[in-house]
Amino acid sequence: MTLRLSGLHKTFGDFTAVHPLDLTIPEGSFFALLGASGCGKTTTLRMIAGLEEPTGGAVLLGDRDITALPPHRRPVNTVFQSYALFPHLDVFENVAFGLRRRGERDPRKRVEEMLELVQLGPLARRRPRQLSGGQQQRVALARALINHPRVLLLDEPLGALDLKLRRQMQLELKRIQLEVGITFVHVTHDQEEAMSMADTVAVMYGGRVEQLGTPADLYEHPRSTFVANFLGTSNLIRAEVTGTAPNAGEGGDLIELSTAGGPLRLPSGRCADEPRTGDRLLAGVRPEKISLVPAEDAHTVPSGRNRLTGRIALAGYLGVSHQYVVESPAAPGLAVYRQNTEHDHRLTPGAEVVLHWNPDHTFGLDADQDIEAGTGEAAV
Repeated sequence: MTLRLSGLHKTFGDFTAVHPLDLTIPEGSFFALLGASGCGKTTTLRMIAGLEEPTGGAVLLGDRDITALPPHRRPVNTVFQSYALFPHLDVFENVAFGLRRRGERDPRKRVEEMLELVQLGPLARRRPRQLSGGQQQRVALARALINHPRVLLLDEPLGALDLKLRRQMQLELKRIQLEVGITFVHVTHDQEEAMSMADTVAVMYGGRVEQLGTPADLYEHPRSTFVANFLGTSNLIRAEVTGTAPNAGEGGDLIELSTAGGPLRLPSGRCADEPRTGDRLLAGVRPEKISLVPAEDAHTVPSGRNRLTGRIALAGYLGVSHQYVVESPAAPGLAVYRQNTEHDHRLTPGAEVVLHWNPDHTFGLDADQDIEAGTGEAAV
């Protein structure tokens, strides 16, 4: 059944936690609500679960309005960050709890099938304290799924795990969702978590959905500085539109730009609005899209590329890549990620360099937005 939120909103006194929200979540999809602390994502989830009463609007499952139903009567289960396992019960009985409460006398077969799904069959008689964090998370999932809810709600379910285990569980969650085929709605502040698992992501900011789309669409075609900076890192360069030129690549004509560091170009189809000559905008490019060469190799840059000059301020080695901060007349602190396949030892702090990239990898945003919006670590 399709889950639909129609004008759903929530206020606490004079504070609006969630502005009127309209969302349609297809049956069987993995949907993520992504945003920093205080953006309204958990309040939205709690309204779907029936744990928070909406100020207005409706929660519909298929053609059925479930807004007024108490939590235990909704075909929805929730997995919380804390797991909330019963410490005095073993894994088997934790998973069987919901079935026994409904009066099922012999839940053995269903519990064993569910434990196999989450790969915990051999641990059925262990107590929660004898399990790792990831194993406890799987028990919580099995317990939530055994009643075959129409929708599974996940509220920061991996937040208590370390980085390596969290990445393993991201893959496990996606595998389980594909196997059971029910709708997952996942709340998280972790961009990588949402991008790696969800079919569709709603980026929330200030109680509103800032942008909705597939992970690739949000990353490659952000429509605001918040989305551009919250999903990874973006270089945003102040520019003025000077004209247009034909484009052999994607996205219609090329918009020609003037910047403090020289001319740039971007496809008109990658602008948030329809720009005109004289308009100001922010030209954005992701750090991994940029190539970096020493200034003495400027002649090797292919024609037709966007290019800027600068000086390396910082250089770091992160294993999978070399990362640089480049000071340029176009913008301070441009980030460049260079894949770790080869290393040019001339690319050190103080070196004069040329940055260049395909114009089709440039996107345009409204110049009136806060260029720093969405930067920094999201709060847990």
